[in-house]
Amino acid sequence: MAINEETRSALREMGLNAYEIDAYIVLLECGQMTAMEISQAANVPYSKMYEVLNSLKEKGWIKSSESRPSKYFPVPPLEATRATKLRLEDKYANWENTVAETLQPLYEKRELVERPDMLILRGQQAVLNKLEEVLKKASVEVVIAAPQFAKPVIVNAEPLIGNGLKKTVNVKLMAAGKREDWVFIKKYAGLSELRIRDHMFGGGIIADGKEAMLFLGEDKPTLVIWSNHVGLVGFAREYFQFLWDSSAKV
Repeated sequence: MAINEETRSALREMGLNAYEIDAYIVLLECGQMTAMEISQAANVPYSKMYEVLNSLKEKGWIKSSESRPSKYFPVPPLEATRATKLRLEDKYANWENTVAETLQPLYEKRELVERPDMLILRGQQAVLNKLEEVLKKASVEVVIAAPQFAKPVIVNAEPLIGNGLKKTVNVKLMAAGKREDWVFIKKYAGLSELRIRDHMFGGGIIADGKEAMLFLGEDKPTLVIWSNHVGLVGFAREYFQFLWDSSAKV
């Protein structure tokens, strides 16, 4: 009995090799047969016949009688396919558990792998907690673009921006609004320069060009996100510089 290549390919993907496929097809066509009869009808070397038959039994495609010599007969194809599906699902579950236990922790260690990521921050405390984490890691540069609505965050972050940064960190702050509203910033230790502009759509804080916290909105932050995605952080840094160059020194 001939079967098309599509069916053979499906059987191979389900785990049957060429000899196993030929033996199973012969059994479908002829019914119960001995190992010798299957070997002759399927052109499978007799030296490999029991290896093939035992494999088919383990995979749920054939069964054997208790007679001597043993006779083998096929499991209905749909029944065998369902058994294969269950077997593969069990294997997949084991694979997934193994990967989750051994490989996923490696991925989640940021010091071992670059992992572009993004988090939406909800609530002022969540924003301040993330800001503290970002600023403590900074070692070269922190740039801050502060719209008027972000002033409470900047005020609350004074201990971090003023004295919590490493001495090697250079801080640039650009704020929107009136000069007198932001003069208090000039006393921050580590601040290299303060600039003011009339208006700013959103803002953010970028540390070492590697991490960014972005405040998006008009009159209040409608979205606060953190990201270390190389492309996003790079774009934010370039946009900051563009606004910085057109802002007034204080």
